[in-house]
Amino acid sequence: MAHAIPSSVNARIGEVTERIAVRSRDARARYLERIARAAERGPTRAKLGCANQAHGFAACGPSDKAMLREGAGANLGIVTAYNDMLSAHQPYEGYPELIRAAARRAGGTAQVAGGVPAMCDGVTQGEAGMELSLFSRDVIALSTAVALSHQTFDAAVFLGICDKIVPGLVIGALSFGHLPAVFIPAGPMTSGLPNDEKAKIRQLFAEGKVGRDALMEAESQSYHGPGTCTFYGTANTNQMMMEIMGLHLPGASFVNPNTPLRDALTTAAAERAMAMTALGNDYVPVGRMLDEKAFVNGIVGLHATGGSTNHTLHIVAMAAAAGIRLTWDDFSDLADVTPLLCRVYPNGKADVNHFHAAGGMGFVIGELLADGKLHADVETVWGGGLDAYTQEPMLNPDGTLGWREGTTASGDEAVLRGTKAPFQETGGLKLLAGELGRAVIKTSAIARERHIIEAPARVFHSQEELQAAFKAGSLTGDFIAVVRFQGPKANGMPELHKLMPPLGVLQDRGHKVALVTDGRLSGASGKVPAAIHVTPEAADGGAIALIRNGDMIRLDAVNGTLKILVEPEIWAERAPASANLAPSHVGVGRELFAAFRAAVGTADTGASIFAV
Repeated sequence: MAHAIPSSVNARIGEVTERIAVRSRDARARYLERIARAAERGPTRAKLGCANQAHGFAACGPSDKAMLREGAGANLGIVTAYNDMLSAHQPYEGYPELIRAAARRAGGTAQVAGGVPAMCDGVTQGEAGMELSLFSRDVIALSTAVALSHQTFDAAVFLGICDKIVPGLVIGALSFGHLPAVFIPAGPMTSGLPNDEKAKIRQLFAEGKVGRDALMEAESQSYHGPGTCTFYGTANTNQMMMEIMGLHLPGASFVNPNTPLRDALTTAAAERAMAMTALGNDYVPVGRMLDEKAFVNGIVGLHATGGSTNHTLHIVAMAAAAGIRLTWDDFSDLADVTPLLCRVYPNGKADVNHFHAAGGMGFVIGELLADGKLHADVETVWGGGLDAYTQEPMLNPDGTLGWREGTTASGDEAVLRGTKAPFQETGGLKLLAGELGRAVIKTSAIARERHIIEAPARVFHSQEELQAAFKAGSLTGDFIAVVRFQGPKANGMPELHKLMPPLGVLQDRGHKVALVTDGRLSGASGKVPAAIHVTPEAADGGAIALIRNGDMIRLDAVNGTLKILVEPEIWAERAPASANLAPSHVGVGRELFAAFRAAVGTADTGASIFAV
């Protein structure tokens, strides 16, 4: 049955939510029925055979072993993406002990159920490993399912932050949707070299005006310690999304690592997970919690903050795991009524620490709620609906965790504004459609005079080809770079960040340039107009494979069109280009992912290997 939309919600928000509910009715009903059956069976742990149970607590200490043997208290599963190569995930090393201690105080136990892989896109950017990045999301979902398949847990907490990791954990958690789930962040690193300064050095390096030593020094000053990278890319968009969808504690997303407040929030998150199990009176399974309203709230948050375009894939895939069918049209229609409230790099000069200091998530959520742009009547891990997420955490004088109402005024209007005077009236994302298929473009960082680009095509089959042309000085005049055979079926849909410095240089020289690609750019796409995630992709028979050098293309982010200005009879006679993709199918483990490339769906359905 579709949800009734409260009158306080903006009419377009309500309309989109309603149509999602209607479109998803059968799939959502089947999903809810499945998790209800799992919940009715009660905690499986108590029904396991003696040998099964003994294996499950063999390595525990005496008190935990006794508790698990008696089966009286809740057992909390910890699914962790910890490794100490990722700066964002290194702080997780000590979290399991904090969580175990909190579980014991609550009369139960906690165990690390399993680890999931956590790759760093910053390390693999422009390298062969990036072709595994998107697929790692679905590997993480599978790994989460394996971790929880022991069925010895009454709830789970998830330790993950970065790009594909959080979406993969959500998909995995939803496969065990009868369990409560709390996501626990670790926070951003402290501010280093400003992101715009880093970008300038990258562009100077691309022009050959500074050497590798200067570039390395700038990068090292920018990425300098434990915590999430401070620009507003996919990792920090993940944290925003987990909070606005109610999977974090209020105000938890952007508290720096290794601080007393961070540890207090981790402890409180574990306590909430213990309180939400079916053994108590406050049972909130994650599969029920993440409904159509929660996902609409997540999309609105994406638009209001100018977040990562990767979530036009990830939110679709996550929702599908809960039986909810989202489309890019939903994203586009929600963007039309969502004001842009934030300017955080690459959409501005500030970083996420400045955003947090200016009022952060509590301010954003409060403004959107007051303007009718969010559903307040949703379930959250904190309880009390989304209104509670206008609060911010604090430490009381005795060191205990407390809460206060968040600010109702921005601390820096160059970074964060209210809905009465937003940076722009609509969200920073637009759906494009036309003869070349469908694509998305992030407009929030693009100057208005560049929202429409009409220019001849320059066609490339890799970002390396474009870089070579730039270095050779053959990229001159106005053009639209077409970088194809970069979709999920072709090579795993890598991010193409190495395109941005040369294209940025050419744009700064006064040329009209843009990008059209079936690959990805994520949250760091920057100032160059880029129609990304083009679907159907070239390797799947898409029209992007028909483009030839010199064809006129019109990218219109105002009217939402992506057109090829070629005579229809000429276009109809075109044969698609081909590319030698074999080098992308072996080495660095890529040969192991042939089944993923064969099974993966289209970008607009989430680019997932799971059935949609």
